[in-house]
Amino acid sequence: MRTPAGAHVAVVVKGYPRLSETFIAQELLELERRGLALAIWSLRRPTDKAVHPMHRQITAPVTYLPEYLHRAPLRVLRGTAWSVRRPGFGTLLRTFLADLRRDFTVNRVRRLGQAFVFARELPATAQHVHVHYLHTPASVVRYAALLRGFGWSFSAHAKDIWTTPDWEKREKIAASTFGVTCTAAGHRVLAALAPQPERVALAYHGLDLTRFPAPPEARPPRTGAEPADPVRIVSVGRAVAKKGFGDLLRALAALPPDLHWQFAHVGGGEMLGELKAQAAELAIAGRTAFLGARPQPDVVALLREADIFVLPAKRARSGDQDGLPNVVMEAASQALAIVATAFAGIPEFVRDGEDGVLVPPEDWEALANAVNLLAREPERREALGRSAFARLEGRFGMAEGIDLIESRLRTALGSPAAAAPAARRAHGAAP
Repeated sequence: MRTPAGAHVAVVVKGYPRLSETFIAQELLELERRGLALAIWSLRRPTDKAVHPMHRQITAPVTYLPEYLHRAPLRVLRGTAWSVRRPGFGTLLRTFLADLRRDFTVNRVRRLGQAFVFARELPATAQHVHVHYLHTPASVVRYAALLRGFGWSFSAHAKDIWTTPDWEKREKIAASTFGVTCTAAGHRVLAALAPQPERVALAYHGLDLTRFPAPPEARPPRTGAEPADPVRIVSVGRAVAKKGFGDLLRALAALPPDLHWQFAHVGGGEMLGELKAQAAELAIAGRTAFLGARPQPDVVALLREADIFVLPAKRARSGDQDGLPNVVMEAASQALAIVATAFAGIPEFVRDGEDGVLVPPEDWEALANAVNLLAREPERREALGRSAFARLEGRFGMAEGIDLIESRLRTALGSPAAAAPAARRAHGAAP
């Protein structure tokens, strides 16, 4: 079922396309497959050299707002001149000044300028706006909504929940029509700040297993006993503090000398150079490979060849932390044994001793012990990986979360309800 003629949802994101945000691409693609018309508005232009195959399948047009206002002066001036004549400008100005008093930053001013451009350029056929991330992207949308009077909703994920002040989250939630978030931990925080708890719903990203190959029927029973056949350890994620890769390198350096292993990391990020230097300092550079950002097919191929997936997530000094990283579920899609920290949303998916091994965050000694034991036990790795795949297949598929988001977006558009969820879940089927 298509949306009403001309009507569509404008989806605002911080950057598009981004290799690290497969969960957003997955959602956009599935909503399009279900007949929702979308248009993407991005605060930043892409910086990744590659894109995922999903991005090529998404047909929504993309408009880039001026990331730096001085680089698009005419566009910003037109947006500003248009905005000051709007009836809602006085309300916007009071809101912005109240925000600026509490957050006196250049970033705040930049978002106001982007909001002027967005409010002016957003076509009338955009009957609802949905924004990913409750921090800076939601600021742009909230300011523009005060000018245009449109309804808007949000998806909150991780950093935006844990680093945005409570006053700002509270005011944005109150201004929105609804919101969703992807972990129970995040949902508890946001629901407590909402004017009504039901304003915010829990919607796990899940995984569209139709995009992944079936898990390998069996993996080589490596034990790390032979130098020629080392245990293959892999991790995926941006090189940022909250991923805990520094802890992982310390853990790898502490593994016993009789255990032969290789480690591969996939992901870009600001700390990549620092991690390479740390590996050299720990004398493990010869057994580690930093592969940089890669498209999803390359990541899946690496997961299929690995023996253990490790993600030692933790809280960064800035307060930033993960939600439930999609890559944990991607590892499970290939029935790969998982070692991770009992932190953030990870225990909502990985049950310690059943679907993987969990250790305390920032405890590199416990991490080393867990990796060492699992490296020597291929049968246990097999059992944990199969259990993780079964949990993914049974409880963390994509459909349930998309059902909820689609339903609320269609309500916001005023369009008829979509087909029954069971009918929509058929592989590749559009409603």
